[in-house]
Amino acid sequence: MAISMSKKKSKPSKKLETKHHQFSDTLLFKILNRIPLAIFLLILIFLWSSSTTIISGKFVHVCVSSRKLNNLYCLSAGTQPNFEIPIPALNNNISTGIKEVVDIVQEVPDPIVNNGSDGEVAFAVKVVEQQLQVQRSWISNKDHVTSCDGKGIYVYDLPSKFNKDLVGQCGDMIPWTNFCKYFNNEAMGEPLVKLGKGWYHTHQYALELIFHARALKHPCRVYNENEAKLFYVPFYGGLDILRWHFKNVSNDVKDTLGLELVKWLENKESWQKNSGKDHVFVLGKISWDFRRKNDDVSSWGTRFLELDQLQKSIKLLIERQPWHVNDIGIPHPTYFHPHLDDDIITWQLKIIRSNRTSLVSFAGAARPDAPQNIRSILINQCNNSGTNCRFLNCSSGGCDQPESVIELFMDSEFCLQPPGDSPTRKSVFDSLVSGCIPVLFDPFTAYYQYPWHLPEDHSKYSVFIEQEEVRKMKVNIIEKLKKVPLREREDMRRYIVYELLPGLVYGDSNSQLEKFQDAFSITINNLLVRVNKIE
Repeated sequence: MAISMSKKKSKPSKKLETKHHQFSDTLLFKILNRIPLAIFLLILIFLWSSSTTIISGKFVHVCVSSRKLNNLYCLSAGTQPNFEIPIPALNNNISTGIKEVVDIVQEVPDPIVNNGSDGEVAFAVKVVEQQLQVQRSWISNKDHVTSCDGKGIYVYDLPSKFNKDLVGQCGDMIPWTNFCKYFNNEAMGEPLVKLGKGWYHTHQYALELIFHARALKHPCRVYNENEAKLFYVPFYGGLDILRWHFKNVSNDVKDTLGLELVKWLENKESWQKNSGKDHVFVLGKISWDFRRKNDDVSSWGTRFLELDQLQKSIKLLIERQPWHVNDIGIPHPTYFHPHLDDDIITWQLKIIRSNRTSLVSFAGAARPDAPQNIRSILINQCNNSGTNCRFLNCSSGGCDQPESVIELFMDSEFCLQPPGDSPTRKSVFDSLVSGCIPVLFDPFTAYYQYPWHLPEDHSKYSVFIEQEEVRKMKVNIIEKLKKVPLREREDMRRYIVYELLPGLVYGDSNSQLEKFQDAFSITINNLLVRVNKIE
């Protein structure tokens, strides 16, 4: 932001002086004039503590604490506001066969903003669906690893600057809050006693730490690189990004740690052997945060996933980039981390028997700065429906306590899940774990994201309503959901509770699950299938 100043003082005009006197006569001015200086300073300090202003480039970012990072239901997985799915330009010379999908992705030009023609959109969707078919072909048919022969998992002991030191910066990572409380109990957070055994106040960006803790204790972990089939790189890239989000630093600074990691890996024989194809990175933020496209200092995130050296590696994220087959979406961490099979069974029985007195609920906040977002329409329809819909307003702190959200979802038949700053929402998984049928408005929210953890037939666990229909006021959501037969709701809920739920939660680091595969086990088993197919 360039500001020019002149040393020569200009003489104020009479017109300006008149306006000044008129203002000084107003009631507001008289009130402000009576406030003691000390109190006025306290007010300024309070405002500064609840918001952060960053001046960079041509932009002034004002980040208010009730919207950023603390409140998971005001903020979705993304960071940059008014996010739109990019659509690759149509290329008529590209084959669209499933076997050639990797070549398609490599040939598709850089993404453009989602304002392409219907043909471009149709082509993009076709590519995404074919990619998902490829990723589903890596799904393991075995429920559990019966033997570790040929399935060794090597966990790199990285220099501490790539993980542990980042956790150590939790106190000043975000200007208005201490992140350290979220890293207790191996990043599960503080226990939520009210909800029962296995429940914790887990932050949505804790995946990197949770996954690392589990990998260190996996029965197939090996300590000799030559015995390994899969190499896990425990880089906390999401925390690296978080610490720079609200600080005025250059893009070179943002990219430094990722570049140092790549340089460190390139010196390893284990990396050189397969050019990183058998290496996996787990990143606890969305893909877009690691794919910065320009060098404007105001741009979010890093270029980590754009580096040439990482294109062949596997990247697991809470939200994948649709045009990269090696980007794979895995579930957001929920608040539930079971230790034993009985923990899951007890919770299943509790939510299947839950008395759901509300037809619909929505936990979230409006997007007044994003007129194309459908949240305001949904909120209005919900508030005008009487007792049929309950709205939990997150902009006023209503969602700060996880118990309030989980109890709302347990009381509801359907949970509205519109996109926020990006397509995905942690709330989708919270609603599923609570037995509440998610109502989705964008296929990128879930259908095109999680091929290993959600079934291809999305009608088994969700209701889909095209958001354009909502935006044009062609549908009343509440009335539409009323028409879903009770038997259909019950079938969907039973499928969610008994078929999906165990595979959507991450057990604690010492979990002893035998009957169930949790989200971590499913991921590891499928990764082993994937690396076994590497040519």
